[in-house]
Amino acid sequence: MPKKKHTAGKKTYSAIFDFFDAPIVTMDCGKKCAPLNGGEPVCCDTQNAVPVMNRSEYKLLKSRTDMWRKFKPYDAATQKIVDELSADCRAVTCNGARHCERDNRSMSCRTFPFFPYFSKEGELLGLSYYWAFEDRCWVISNMAAVEKKFIDQFIQAYRILFAADQEELDVYIQYSASMRRVFSRWNRSIPVLDVNGGAFLVLPKGRGTRPVQPEKLPKHAPYKNA
Repeated sequence: MPKKKHTAGKKTYSAIFDFFDAPIVTMDCGKKCAPLNGGEPVCCDTQNAVPVMNRSEYKLLKSRTDMWRKFKPYDAATQKIVDELSADCRAVTCNGARHCERDNRSMSCRTFPFFPYFSKEGELLGLSYYWAFEDRCWVISNMAAVEKKFIDQFIQAYRILFAADQEELDVYIQYSASMRRVFSRWNRSIPVLDVNGGAFLVLPKGRGTRPVQPEKLPKHAPYKNA
């Protein structure tokens, strides 16, 4: 069965990038994780995460800057990432954190480590995170520090993207369902920052949700204490 194509164009990403510039937290969170990752922030290191853009986003950023280029796989795992991408997506890399141009960050750079979380009924409820990075990303262990302005811009940006691209919407609905399956197997609750700036837990095995104070959300090694 052929893979669906992403339909958001350069104008969509340009409109998003015009306003989506809020920092996730008030400090440079890269300074928290970098000392544990050879001096490089986890989210800026392709040894941890390979950024992916659709063709329109890549073309837009290439027209604005020379900081982005196509990613060259360096082992079997990264070759698999590239091979599994649809024809209209690109694995990319940049010039590194020390040479970052914040206005020319990709969508994945602006949103990491979060993705838009959907209920099983398909309602956008808020932000959850890519759980593979629990042991490496300081923000995941300090979700109470996430700025309300970032949450607002995140939600607005994805609403614009989803209105232009059904495939992007489907991807995150499916990813949210995958997270529920994984966390139910682990008998763990899913932390979510809701659209109003509060927080709740999605209980495992379909047992509903429970509100929680953001500062009470779980912490993970190596950030279990200050």
